[in-house]
Amino acid sequence: MLTLHSSPFDLFERLDQQIASAARVPNAEILDGESAYTVRLELPGVERDSIDIKATNRDLVICAQRPAASMSSDSQAPLLSEFRAGSWSRSFRFPHSLDREQLNATYRDGILEITAGKAIEHTSVSVTLDD
Repeated sequence: MLTLHSSPFDLFERLDQQIASAARVPNAEILDGESAYTVRLELPGVERDSIDIKATNRDLVICAQRPAASMSSDSQAPLLSEFRAGSWSRSFRFPHSLDREQLNATYRDGILEITAGKAIEHTSVSVTLDD
C-alpha cells in the first residue's frame, strides 16, 4: 500500500535494497534429527577464522565475514563483479533447547555444518505428599 510520503519508485528502491542484502545471507539447510539438529550453511570464500558461532538456550547465531576479492593486477578493472563482500549474521530459533555441551562444527569445501544436540527437557514433575 502506498502512503502519501512514498512513490512507486521508493518501493522499487526498497525492494532493490532488500534483494541486495538477501544476496549476502548464505543459504541454509536445517535437519531435525531424533537427538540433534544439523545446520548447514553455504559459505564459499569465507575464511575459517572469521566464522563465529554462539548458542543460547534455543538460539544459534552464526556470524562471518567475506573479504573483498583482491585484484591480481592493478591494470585490470572488473567489467562485471557479482562477488559479495562484507559481514553478515544469521540466527535460528529451535523448538527444543540446545545442549551446548554437544555443539560441534566443521567447515569443509565452503560448507559449514553445525550439529547441536537437543537438551533433555522435563515437562512435568510429580510430587508426592508426605503424611
